[in-house]
Amino acid sequence: MTKKQESARLSTSAVVQAAVQLLDAGGLDALSTRAVADRLGVRMNTVLWHVKTKARMLELMADAITAEVPLDDLPGKPVDRVREIGRRLRRALLNHRDGAALVAGTYPAEPGTLRLAETLIGACAAAGLSDRDAAWTGWTLIYFVLGLTQEEQAAPGADEHRLSAAVDPAAYPVLARTLPHLDAGSFGERFEFGLGTILGRLDRTTVGDSSSAQRDGR
Repeated sequence: MTKKQESARLSTSAVVQAAVQLLDAGGLDALSTRAVADRLGVRMNTVLWHVKTKARMLELMADAITAEVPLDDLPGKPVDRVREIGRRLRRALLNHRDGAALVAGTYPAEPGTLRLAETLIGACAAAGLSDRDAAWTGWTLIYFVLGLTQEEQAAPGADEHRLSAAVDPAAYPVLARTLPHLDAGSFGERFEFGLGTILGRLDRTTVGDSSSAQRDGR
């Protein structure tokens, strides 16, 4: 079969799907255009015909994962919509090995990512924030979700206690005292705490706040 024939029988979405499956099986370190080609049983040039470069493949993978976030049946109250979007994004990232690290390392201007951003920032604006504050609150939430989820996915196993062993209570008394609150089992609670902290301002903002709207000339 020629390269042209191979390319014709494949679609870009099939290549991206195979790449995501490879990610789930072996993590980011296992990803390469050659490995994706091997998984599909085609030549590497056929994969490159669809995705051009590995960097572009990673962007498309990140968008595919982001597109898994369901944006229907969201709560009516804007602040609750924002909170639920954050929770759904975290779940989508956790569904894929190294999902947060993959998405955090890319900047895809693709439909799935744009749709999530539109819905998230729109909910922030509907809560009464100015356009600037709505955009910055939305991105603050995304950075938080990506950062904490990336840490969660990279956390050592229960049998590894490198941080505990490294912290001398005499030298780091506060850190030693608070370490029990930073164990691997606390990620869910830490996520909800951080989410509440970020959204505290939205809880205090009223829809149609004139001072907020006037800053943007609305």
